[in-house]
Amino acid sequence: MPGITQISQQQARKLTLHCQGLNTAPDNSLKAIQQLSYVQIDSISVAARAHHHVFWSRNSDYQESMLDELVADRKVFEYWSHAAAFLPMEDYRFNLYPKGEILKADKFWFEKDKKLMRYVLKRIKNEGPLQSKDFEHPPTGANPWYSWKPAKIALQLLFMEGRIMVSGRQGFQKVYDLAERVVPEGMDLKKPTQKGFCTYLVDRAVQAHGLVTETEVGYLRKGLKKPIRRVLDEKVRKKELIRVALPDSPEVYYMTPDHLDLVDDIKASEQLHLLSPFDNLVIQRKRLSNLFDFDYLIECYVPEKKRVFGYYTIPILWGESFVGRLDPKVDRKSKTLHIKSLWLEEGFKPDDAFLNLLAGKLTDFARFCGCERVVVDKADSATLRKELQSKLR
Repeated sequence: MPGITQISQQQARKLTLHCQGLNTAPDNSLKAIQQLSYVQIDSISVAARAHHHVFWSRNSDYQESMLDELVADRKVFEYWSHAAAFLPMEDYRFNLYPKGEILKADKFWFEKDKKLMRYVLKRIKNEGPLQSKDFEHPPTGANPWYSWKPAKIALQLLFMEGRIMVSGRQGFQKVYDLAERVVPEGMDLKKPTQKGFCTYLVDRAVQAHGLVTETEVGYLRKGLKKPIRRVLDEKVRKKELIRVALPDSPEVYYMTPDHLDLVDDIKASEQLHLLSPFDNLVIQRKRLSNLFDFDYLIECYVPEKKRVFGYYTIPILWGESFVGRLDPKVDRKSKTLHIKSLWLEEGFKPDDAFLNLLAGKLTDFARFCGCERVVVDKADSATLRKELQSKLR
């Protein structure tokens, strides 16, 4: 194809893992999120919550208090990426574009009760940071989403408009304050244009993943397909990006010339990772399949009878390949990490070195989850379960 540079799948994998901080550990958690551009927040806590898990995968010394410190020091903030997320505070200005679009709309998820929103905003202004529970109102309706109490809806809309921000959390509950009292002094508050916002999306996606498709840049970003394409085309014309393709793949990827020069110098990864289902590397399932030949689905949203692997199955990455998945469950009372099931990919034959690495990583993960031991309840075979369990002792 004219104008397309061919690279191998192995080169693409090495570059992706390098840019994701999974084969070279960042110095600290702030550098990790600055490189990734966001870390998704999720409430499921069968093991470690997703956002903490993502940080731990890139910083083995990570503790949950470190994220609290980043929030308190105003180094990161909460907003919506493709989903609820922590983002580097240095990128705050770029979120003023989607906030402005939501502010102009009459409805976003819910109808805007402007009178109630003014009341909620006034209370926060006068009383200081408040939580949803400070606006008590009985829920109505059968659907949990639509049974939100009116003040909670008002808080969410004010948050999405950017008039209030999450100043911290108590447990997992958000504490809201006026945006001007959360954003550090001296921040650039100039709202970007649509083109400026799309340029930001392109730059951060390429930075975080090494190579990306047009669709991946606009993942769950409605109405931005054409402006993102225009930015990509302009960057190609200016030689800031080049188009690349993988063997036997119809996808067109974009990467920087510097990354192309770098890719052969990146050492192959020898690390083993247990990744969150919401990890930045795996959250786009089509990309995961295209680059790593790994078909993955988190099954917590699948009816129990239709699950194949388990409620919260997490991928096992070894080197540059996904070699299996396991379904963890923490018993906090007994401080035990249960591996409810362990599945290895078809054709993968674990050797002693792999089992030692897996046992070590499971032990580390258990410790991170506040557990003191690991029990493998079920595996592909009785032999595999027995061998792994013996190494865990």
